[in-house]
Amino acid sequence: MSPSTSRPTAVIIGASATGLFAAAALTEFADVVIVERDLLPEGPAGRRGAPQARHAHLVWSGGVHAINDLLPGSVEEVVARGGRLAHIMADMVSRAPNEVWFRRFLATHHRNLVCSRNLLDSVLRENVLADERITLRQNTIALGLEGDAAHITAVRVRNGDEHSTLSADLIIDASGRGSRAPQWLDTMGLRRATERQVDAGVTYATRVFRAPHAAADIAFPLINVQANPAKAPGQGGIILPVENGQWIVTLAGTRGGEPSSDPQTFIDFALGLGHPVIGELLKSAEPLGDVATTHSTANHRRYYEKIKPWPDGFVVLGDAIASYNPVYGHGLTVAAQCALAMRAILRTTDLTAIGTAQRIQRAAARPVSAAWDLAVGQDALYPGATDIPLTRVERLLARYVDRAVETGATNPRAMGALLDAMSLERPPTRLFSPAMIIPMLFGPKKPQLQGPPLSEAERKAAAS
Repeated sequence: MSPSTSRPTAVIIGASATGLFAAAALTEFADVVIVERDLLPEGPAGRRGAPQARHAHLVWSGGVHAINDLLPGSVEEVVARGGRLAHIMADMVSRAPNEVWFRRFLATHHRNLVCSRNLLDSVLRENVLADERITLRQNTIALGLEGDAAHITAVRVRNGDEHSTLSADLIIDASGRGSRAPQWLDTMGLRRATERQVDAGVTYATRVFRAPHAAADIAFPLINVQANPAKAPGQGGIILPVENGQWIVTLAGTRGGEPSSDPQTFIDFALGLGHPVIGELLKSAEPLGDVATTHSTANHRRYYEKIKPWPDGFVVLGDAIASYNPVYGHGLTVAAQCALAMRAILRTTDLTAIGTAQRIQRAAARPVSAAWDLAVGQDALYPGATDIPLTRVERLLARYVDRAVETGATNPRAMGALLDAMSLERPPTRLFSPAMIIPMLFGPKKPQLQGPPLSEAERKAAAS
């Protein structure tokens, strides 16, 4: 199928989650061509271009709402195939970075989508690529852009030995952390975007386990022990119960305290975290496969929205703008919200109008900024994370967030406000609302927990 000539044409570089969300948003306004360097798998299988898919992922409730808006029915399909909408906090046992255990409040409305990344990507691919307005060009590498500093008009591509040029009214870079947009824009004579990196030096090690039989038969909670930036090296981990009775277990450590790829030390590392609950739960779980590691965890942002003038016909979205330490789980949510921001602009502005691309780029910066501030506020506290020292305001904000977490751990109203911000349902200013400030000022209603709030039934299920 070839795109029609009666509508504008958009080219998306990358069939990543960002690229698929963008395609879903764009079909209302244009015919879409997705250029993908890999051969995409059939069904829920991994692919070379997404090695991070092996590690624990989740979609915060802000992302769940965005996916439902972009691709109605997709979340329900993931759940039907074994995924889960987990109630946060009732379905989660979590220790905060300041070592406070959260109570499993039932009053919060937030539901996070929990499944393997392979399952989620499979459902997204099937639902997006079924649209006849979308053409997929696999095994095709984007080489560069055509046009000038005022207007990008095409992208050069290669498939095997064949070179060609794809003209388009709008080109979207959804190629992720490895984006070459800075080099491409440089060749057009545009100044480089300001960049910032905050790298806590985190290494991730992930292994899949078959859950203990009884635990696989119940809605076993997510188990999350977060690293404490005040006690470097920071170490943490998560047990993510996913489809097919499996647990994805990801362990993490900053410089000097990294987990290794040695399967013999995996459970020992988990037992040595700030609390041994993850290691204890793994004693009755059967490991499946080897340990996968990654060091690609730095927070890295490019401030494209500040480039003036910005060329018409070109937009950068998702991880190609900013990538985050995966421990915060915001990448997929930001990707979906970027696509929604683009769609909102295009519903009021013609896709081919002068200045449309710049408006989209600025709109996409809003969800990016919200996730960025939450991530770097913690990671910048680790030794060697950044060459730019935290300002007094940033340090005060970090202390305030610690206090907000401590308050939310014991008060359901404050927890709701905290999750509104963490899930990207509401802007970070939600942390300064009366729902947070009043409980913070007048003290907790309940004492802090002294250990993980696992029920006796859950403990027995994990030990069986």
